[in-house]
Amino acid sequence: MLVARILAVTIFIVMFIMIITEKIEKQYVTLACGLLTLLLVFGVGIGLVGGDGGLMKSAIVDTLNVHNIFTPGFWYSAGEAAEESSGINWATILFLTGMMIMVEGMARVGFFRWLCMLIAKLVHYKTISIFITFMIMSFVLAMFIDSITVILFLAAVTIELSQLLKFNPVPMILSEIFCANLGGSATMCGDPPNIIIGTAFGYSFSSFLTNTGLIAVVCLVVIVFYFYLVFHKELATLEGQAVDIATMPEPKSAILDKKGFIVSSVIFFIAVVLLVTHAMTGLTVATIGVGIAVITIITTAMIAGGKGVKEIMSRVDYQTLLFFIGLFIVVGGLEQTGILVLIANGIEVVSGGNFYIMIAIIIWVSGVASAFIDNIPFAATMVPVISSLAATAGIPLETLAWALAMGTDIGGSATPIGASANVVGTAAAAKAGHPIGWGTYCKKAAPATIIVLAMSMLMIFVRYL
Repeated sequence: MLVARILAVTIFIVMFIMIITEKIEKQYVTLACGLLTLLLVFGVGIGLVGGDGGLMKSAIVDTLNVHNIFTPGFWYSAGEAAEESSGINWATILFLTGMMIMVEGMARVGFFRWLCMLIAKLVHYKTISIFITFMIMSFVLAMFIDSITVILFLAAVTIELSQLLKFNPVPMILSEIFCANLGGSATMCGDPPNIIIGTAFGYSFSSFLTNTGLIAVVCLVVIVFYFYLVFHKELATLEGQAVDIATMPEPKSAILDKKGFIVSSVIFFIAVVLLVTHAMTGLTVATIGVGIAVITIITTAMIAGGKGVKEIMSRVDYQTLLFFIGLFIVVGGLEQTGILVLIANGIEVVSGGNFYIMIAIIIWVSGVASAFIDNIPFAATMVPVISSLAATAGIPLETLAWALAMGTDIGGSATPIGASANVVGTAAAAKAGHPIGWGTYCKKAAPATIIVLAMSMLMIFVRYL
């Protein structure tokens, strides 16, 4: 087993380094490392060197986890907690796929641009009012839609409005990015780490909403006030400029397909209802994801024909889905060889069994790590770690899960590369002639990140310990 452990750790470290350097597209990195895990860790380390063919076969089957798809509990839980499983989290893969298809269907008809333009009109195109409402909208949208998509459209509309109203879009884009990451922490479907945590432990949408959601809402109030103090002078200098509202584009001009717009809005509403009630209905997130995808494809085919379906499917982020599959296999190698149990034991030793120190370690290590590396592989790695920690230390698993979720979701906000939404937002600003350097970004976002992580830790201490 020692050889298998060394191989598993080596592959994991090499994978992380290659992801960070970005020399090769990350999906190819994780898939290649996943294949090496199956061949070297399981085949050589456990099978040949360890001489245990039965354990090798069991490790491969458990890591690929295909059999789990064909169990009734994968699709319908009857209100019971989902059984924990290692390896590829197919529920996460299917749910993300379904949400991506739905979002692309909404984007095709102009839903997001219409929403942004409507809100800007409702606040009479006042810069400070747009600044605050767009932060709140970024938070709310990111609760249900991938933050990358939220920032992609918000940044584009913010830049368009900045050209019309003659203001610097950088403060708004920075604030929107942070609030999107914060909003993603509030629900199970808001951020990929939460999907991983929720599907691994069988938590419901309402579980996240009443735990991390409450923390996120309290933090939002503080963060809106923080960014207002940081940026209000820069934005307020433009408040006195007269704006001819008559020259502003009408929100309805953003709608590209009226019938498709109505249908997409209804599908989005159905998705939200299903997610909110899935603990009561027993429908798992895998079922909801597949169902929403099927409905989106069928309705698009009826309205826009094969061309519309092709447009949606061509824009789905298949690279991220493949990235997940390879990643889960590599993490499965760490789990099957017992590395993650050793890490959990190490955290318990360092904390001396003190629950407060344990929570602080998870939040701050997750936060700092996620500021520089992708929070998705970190969350996938830590899920079985906190599971082992809960079993050995006696601390409730839910408490550790909420600490991990807040740390990984928020930590990425500190740097321009910490989360995908950050990269998308800063790239959009640079393309429009407003580059955001590391100094500018970190000077504003890093203090906000520290504030939210500190508030999250204190709220978890008060509520759960």
